[in-house]
Amino acid sequence: MQRRWWALVAVSLATFMTYLDNNVVNVALPTIQRELGLTISGLEWIVSGYILVFAGLLMAGGRLADVFGRRRVFLAGVALFTLASAAAGLSGDGTALILSRAAQGVGAALLAPSALALLSLTFPDARERGIAVGVWSAIGGLALALGPVTGGFVSENWHWGWIFLINVPIGVITMALAAWSIGRTGTPARRRLDLPGLATSSAALFALTYALIEGDGEGWTSAPILGAFALAAVAAATFVLLESRSREPMMDLSLFRDRVFSGGTLAMGLWAFGVFGIYFFTALWLQNVLGFSPTEAGAAFVPMALLMAALATVAPRIAARLGTAVTVAAGLGAMAVAIAAMSTIGRHGTYMSLFPWLMLYGLGAGMLVPLTSAILGALPAERAGLASGVLNVSREVFGLLGVTVLGAVLSARASASAAAGAAPLTAFLDGYRLSLIVAAAIVAVGVPVSLVSLRTRRADAVPASAGAAREPAGPAPEPVPEPVA
Repeated sequence: MQRRWWALVAVSLATFMTYLDNNVVNVALPTIQRELGLTISGLEWIVSGYILVFAGLLMAGGRLADVFGRRRVFLAGVALFTLASAAAGLSGDGTALILSRAAQGVGAALLAPSALALLSLTFPDARERGIAVGVWSAIGGLALALGPVTGGFVSENWHWGWIFLINVPIGVITMALAAWSIGRTGTPARRRLDLPGLATSSAALFALTYALIEGDGEGWTSAPILGAFALAAVAAATFVLLESRSREPMMDLSLFRDRVFSGGTLAMGLWAFGVFGIYFFTALWLQNVLGFSPTEAGAAFVPMALLMAALATVAPRIAARLGTAVTVAAGLGAMAVAIAAMSTIGRHGTYMSLFPWLMLYGLGAGMLVPLTSAILGALPAERAGLASGVLNVSREVFGLLGVTVLGAVLSARASASAAAGAAPLTAFLDGYRLSLIVAAAIVAVGVPVSLVSLRTRRADAVPASAGAAREPAGPAPEPVPEPVA
């Protein structure tokens, strides 16, 4: 096997670890709480600390990859993530575990943008790059589904620390494989780091992510949450002002004038809104209505993930034939239909009544693979790290929005039903079904967005090379999601 395909294995393994750590810990939280004597707040920060740092530093990670080189930053990210995983698995108290999770977030923020950027450099051939991105996307989707299953199995059979320690051998293998297979990425085109841009973008993302994570617990109108939203808005406005006046900005804001880059990023966000939200709330339905254990609920998504992974490898060929715009729009449309159909299943539903719609959902999600190549192809090759960072930010922030917005809808409707005298299960179902309808409507917005922003001539459905010059008619193909991240 040629060395570049081993590079794909290394990048995919690193992506698998970071995606898995998005949700592997959830099922093990009760065990961790008992053994470490943590409060509910401490448990929340075990999960939130990783996501907060990961999302907050993604843009910075993308910029660092552009300035110092994708290979170097990727290897540094894998090394830090591996060491932090070992520290997390060996933690003897809550403080050490939370700090280790935050360090994992830093490592993930370094490796995630550079991993995707490396694919563009390693596979200049359009056909091979489409296959590589398809495999990468499939691995990410599979990790999202396997997270709860892995966490449940480990917490039930081994010490909880192994949910983190299993990353150590994977990380060591990934580093060795990447160091051997990934070639030098050349001299970076830019050496200036743009510290004001890094600081303001990170502050905006930290504040926004914190508000989304803590809003439900603190209260959406509480002073800390309103203050976090205000800080995010001020930091974002300052970032835009600084970047518009910088001689060598971290992010060239004119890039968002490109309809493929801006529209594709929005479509990616809408995909993540549906994926993260539906994983979370359908898992609740499986447990509250069907009585599934957390591990069984996680396993219920595996067939869908396998279909998504299988389709991801052929989606670039579909896009080459039908066009990226039609392929991505069809995928989002299928997801919206599946979500809407799930909302019709009530208290007497079964897993088999849900199964066809989960598979349709996986079919639609798998068809979005060409979107990533389209977004990366919209930018010059030297900005691939930044493009990857924006992509991952879109996926993480919209994913959090999917959980928080749908959670707020579910809670409000369930509370109203309970106040009207409905039984607890009935109240939950009322909220759950309304949240799915809202999710279907939001994901469906991605259909016209994709058709307008990704439209292109059939001959340009797959770009000749990442960052290659495009014809005036526009570029080409793909998500995560992280991640379909």
